[in-house]
Amino acid sequence: MSEKPEHEALIFYVDSRFERMARRPGGIAREEALANAQSHVDELKFDFVDWLDQELQQLGAALSQIEVDPNDVTVFDRANNICSQLRDVGTTMGFELVTFVAGSLCAILETIRAGATYDKEMIDCHINALFLVKTDPYRNMSPGQLPEMSSGLRRIVDLAIQTTPEEPGPEAEQLAVGKIPLSEGDDGPR
Repeated sequence: MSEKPEHEALIFYVDSRFERMARRPGGIAREEALANAQSHVDELKFDFVDWLDQELQQLGAALSQIEVDPNDVTVFDRANNICSQLRDVGTTMGFELVTFVAGSLCAILETIRAGATYDKEMIDCHINALFLVKTDPYRNMSPGQLPEMSSGLRRIVDLAIQTTPEEPGPEAEQLAVGKIPLSEGDDGPR
């Protein structure tokens, strides 16, 4: 009983400037480009700890302002952006635990945005964990190698989710402890 539509969608190829540039002869081979990119990332790793220190100072300042006024959207967004950058860059720079802890803190901030109670102890716990996992002994370690810390931070996020209002908004509906990823092969507790 399916009716044949009067018109069918036409799919056509758009030859964009990028497509034309990508087809040009010359340039460097893919392998060389990847090696150059990896070399550049390796150079950035030397400065990562200094950058991380600066970001943690800015994050601490923003979180202090949130404590004073949790409804200040500008400060909240700044803290969330810094936290997201830490989460997104940590693993690339060899600090998988920074990614994990920052991801957990991002989840806490999302619960606050969704209406959960601001809990300074939850925030301080994450900030202290970030200062700990940025040190050399924790470099190249995964959350599965520190199951007590991983499960503890997950419990904190779970508690934060429980403090979200009974009738959550769209942000709270998307919260889940499972959003805090573990690396493959991680058998740590949830």
